[in-house]
Amino acid sequence: MRVYAVGDIHGRRDLLLRMERRILADLDQETAEPLVIFLGDYVDRGPDSAGVIEHLSSSRFGPPFKALRGNHEDLLLSFLDDPSVLDRWRGVGGLETLHSYGVDVSEALRGRGYRQAREQFAEKLPASHRRFVEDTVLSHTCGDYFFCHAGVKPHVGLDRQAREDLLWIRDEFLLFEGSFGKVVVHGHSPVSVPEMRANRINVDTGAFATSHLTAVVLEKAGRRFLSVTP
Repeated sequence: MRVYAVGDIHGRRDLLLRMERRILADLDQETAEPLVIFLGDYVDRGPDSAGVIEHLSSSRFGPPFKALRGNHEDLLLSFLDDPSVLDRWRGVGGLETLHSYGVDVSEALRGRGYRQAREQFAEKLPASHRRFVEDTVLSHTCGDYFFCHAGVKPHVGLDRQAREDLLWIRDEFLLFEGSFGKVVVHGHSPVSVPEMRANRINVDTGAFATSHLTAVVLEKAGRRFLSVTP
């Protein structure tokens, strides 16, 4: 099996399409079982969150893939249940997502009108998009690798990780130099260049701001990176 683990997309549909073409070009006749694993954060901050979700939810993406959940998808779903979540979500790019779906965010920019924004969003969000986000999973295990969005809590078994940590953890995970039991492949914490440590691999290169989207390619004992730009 050859695994391509793709970092945070954050509304950059242009980079998603380029990465898709890059992966398809990288495949060859010897690739028996390719699998693309998206590490979460498809929405927010970038200009076309709706376009990213449309491409992934409509079976247009070429290779087989598994979609993990990021903290930003979790905020999106929470907002659909509770409009007050927008007070937090708008500070991390939620308004860009709402705007991409045609929601009027003029009142939300002023810190009000959250209920109306939620009603508009619920009406404009296609059922297939909502189903895609709801179906995302918190983690995936493959061979010597454990895939999740943010990371894991040290000294806790990979099968006992808390949802909050898989979606949000930072320093306690990033600064830990011991073994997690498997190599953790993650995004969530942007870096200027992808990190390959003994215990973890970080492929979040801040696509929404840097225009660099990165994937790590894992096959047998080999590890290498693919990167795309506009």
